Amino acid sequence: MLQRLSNIFNALLAAFGKRHWWPGETRLEVIVGAILTQNTSWKNVEKAIDNLKAMNLLDVGALHALSMEQLAKVIRPSGFYNVKSKRLKSFVKVLHDEFSGAISNLDVLGTAELRKLLLRIEGIGNETADSILLYALNRPIFVVDAYTKRFLVNHGLYTGDGTYDDVQSFFMEHLPPDTYLFNEFHALIVCLCQNYCRKVPACAACPLREDLNGHKNGLSGIENYLDRFSS
Repeated sequence: MLQRLSNIFNALLAAFGKRHWWPGETRLEVIVGAILTQNTSWKNVEKAIDNLKAMNLLDVGALHALSMEQLAKVIRPSGFYNVKSKRLKSFVKVLHDEFSGAISNLDVLGTAELRKLLLRIEGIGNETADSILLYALNRPIFVVDAYTKRFLVNHGLYTGDGTYDDVQSFFMEHLPPDTYLFNEFHALIVCLCQNYCRKVPACAACPLREDLNGHKNGLSGIENYLDRFSS
């Protein structure tokens, strides 16, 4: 399975090149982007972040001092701005109250402990927490989203059942724990699904058509892995 995943990664990298994820000049900007991108397009998130930058609000102290209502107005382009304002303020409060407002103070925590911390913040779920861990805090953890699952199903690696943690464990148990690899692989899968592995797949032109043709007769890999959870 490691060899197959390696071949897939290399084929995607050759086809699309390095994706340079996640866009952001600072770790705080990446974290803010991860929270704001829930249920919206990245273009809308960029507009909200540009608003924050223009008002010198992309700072932990400034965000902590800002009221929730004021923040909601600034991030309005991101959609669901009242909900996202509350989530962003919840994260900033934890950072301010428990870590002296410094993201660098999070670095002393182990990945598992840090993940638990993020997941206890209201509105931060698995995907957002792992995006923060991987892209902002450089922790080797694989991010799973709808694109990941679609790719796995279309390539016979996944039945469509199983939890977020099950799918994540499949990648993390079959790949070396490397931050760059997890970052690039997920970004490449997103690019693949946006261009070829769509809801109606364009398999004939897909850079992974050889992998698909070689494994079209039956599931492998994650199906066997997930069997351990079905009993």
